[in-house]
Amino acid sequence: MHFTKVGLTGGIAAGKSSVAELWRTRGATIIDSDSLAHATLAPGTPTYRQVVAEFGPDIVNPDGTINRRTLGEIVFNDAARRQKLNNIIHPVVRQQWTQALAETSGVRVVVIPLLFEIGAEAEFDTVVVVGCSAPTQLARLTAKGLTEAQAGARIRSQWPMQQKMDRGNFVIWNDGSRAVLDRQAELIWNKLKEN
Repeated sequence: MHFTKVGLTGGIAAGKSSVAELWRTRGATIIDSDSLAHATLAPGTPTYRQVVAEFGPDIVNPDGTINRRTLGEIVFNDAARRQKLNNIIHPVVRQQWTQALAETSGVRVVVIPLLFEIGAEAEFDTVVVVGCSAPTQLARLTAKGLTEAQAGARIRSQWPMQQKMDRGNFVIWNDGSRAVLDRQAELIWNKLKEN
């Protein structure tokens, strides 16, 4: 089997971006669904208009951009509202990364935090999951300025880490040093390139 379409997922703050960046330096094409999602919220886009219509003018900054922190407070404390947001954004983002896969070649890595949650695993030759312990997630998120309550809400909005790891073809465990993460990412990269 030739692994040219790789899904990269894992828990929030587990280290997906670090793995993707290392693989980019090795020659992978990285398609980041979070970046695509942020772009769909740019003022003037159809997605932006839908989100503002759904969540109201309180989520809009004075410069017209969406205040993602305010929107996050709404959706990470209300599963039904979060599902509404996902229903607006995910189909557009999925269309964009599907198109990007079609337009590129070589090893293409699509970083999708909610890959299993949206049922996208069949789109890929292999799925790599980056995991870490809950205390590590909490520490990393609070270091980024979230309160423990905010961090906990974000962690709980995703599938449990173990459930994701059980479904992955490869797992990187990122509870240690950056050197340990890089070594695991390198080993898996070599396996992806072998095939």
